[in-house]
Amino acid sequence: MSTLVIDGAYVATVSGAEYVDGHIVAVDGRITQVGSGAAPDVPGAQRVDGRGCIATPGLVNTHNHLYQWATQGLFADGTLFEWLTGSYEIWHRLDAEVVAQTTTAATGWLALSGCTTASDHHYIFPSGRGDIAAAEVEAARRVGIRLDLARGSMDRGQSAGGLPPDSVVETLDGALAATEAAIDAHHDPSFDAMTRVAVAPCSPFSVSRDLMTGAAELARAKGVRLHTHLAETLDEEDQCLAEFGCTPVEYAEKLGWLGSDVWFAHSVHLSDDAIARIAATGTGVAHCPTSNARLGAGICRTTELLEAGAPVGLGVDGPASSEMTPLSGEMHQALLMARARKGPQALSSRQALHMATLGGARCLGRDAELGSLEPGKLADIALWRVDGFGYDVIDDPVVALTFGPTPPLERLLVGGETVAERGELRTVPAGEAARVGRAAHRTLLQEVSR
Repeated sequence: MSTLVIDGAYVATVSGAEYVDGHIVAVDGRITQVGSGAAPDVPGAQRVDGRGCIATPGLVNTHNHLYQWATQGLFADGTLFEWLTGSYEIWHRLDAEVVAQTTTAATGWLALSGCTTASDHHYIFPSGRGDIAAAEVEAARRVGIRLDLARGSMDRGQSAGGLPPDSVVETLDGALAATEAAIDAHHDPSFDAMTRVAVAPCSPFSVSRDLMTGAAELARAKGVRLHTHLAETLDEEDQCLAEFGCTPVEYAEKLGWLGSDVWFAHSVHLSDDAIARIAATGTGVAHCPTSNARLGAGICRTTELLEAGAPVGLGVDGPASSEMTPLSGEMHQALLMARARKGPQALSSRQALHMATLGGARCLGRDAELGSLEPGKLADIALWRVDGFGYDVIDDPVVALTFGPTPPLERLLVGGETVAERGELRTVPAGEAARVGRAAHRTLLQEVSR
């Protein structure tokens, strides 16, 4: 057996108790003890000195587009639709090698921001460009964080009234078959899975009604989850009203897309009725505050969603719409956005931490395994140093973690194994991750200029 002991940390379990001078014991990747005071003496255990640190669950990223690492900083002043239109001209050149490179860089960056589980919504699968899903899974495993591969799809190109160019969409049958193949090849339902797969058609303006309904049937037949973008912009609402005669949430409900096995990305523009339906059905929301602000989409009504009881997690969205935003920084952004809307009591520091951990795990259907520091759960743990310059004058470590710049990451553990330590990756070297990320950027941009 492999035993890990963290001693002397401020332990924020998220599920309830907090311990000012606490300890955590994990055996073979699972937490066995969490409590106050000195840790028990376990012969042969790996001991981690947690003094000066706050221990939290590893952060859970509920929505990302890892491939976008290669196209950061472009179309900086465009709306969502303008940004997408320009970006598609680059993204349709993706291949398996580029996706392996962007996944390495982007998951490495996420790990350095305290992320232990990331859901990646990948919906660009150009024909004849290699096994993109397999390349992504392998790259994430090398970095060492858990991957929720939301296998996306689009079958509605410009010729069918959709937004993406025809060169980047799949056929209806092809998209469903490839998604099923990805589930069969990569989905691991086990408790400590490093890879899960969800069914994730892109959005109402790039996917046919038949693909939306077929995706829901496939996911439920396979016992996996459903994910899509929904209600991100007013443009989307206008298009849904004009084309379908209903709002995005009403459209989703008609297609069988509300339920405890579903989570939506963004959900910025929700009516009171839509919030009530989302909460009543247990549908989750991935809140992406930086991306929503960067694209001028608006501010998600997180306060109302939480009050209604809906599962709400955090996501950084794609690096091309949030640039180098760390997942830990989204706790800070979520606080500011909520308070800008509703005042200083709209969202607390602990609610922000909950969204980044247990709320996110609930969105991904893994709250029995992840998201809090409790006996029986996986030893996915972030240690943040809050005794340094500036942080040491904030008496509440959770406030220190969420209100200002993110404290230094002392250690990140996934299943009890060290992925990052003192701000450095311990799996794939950070220099390698940066190098392959730059290579992916050059490859895509050079192809565009030809």
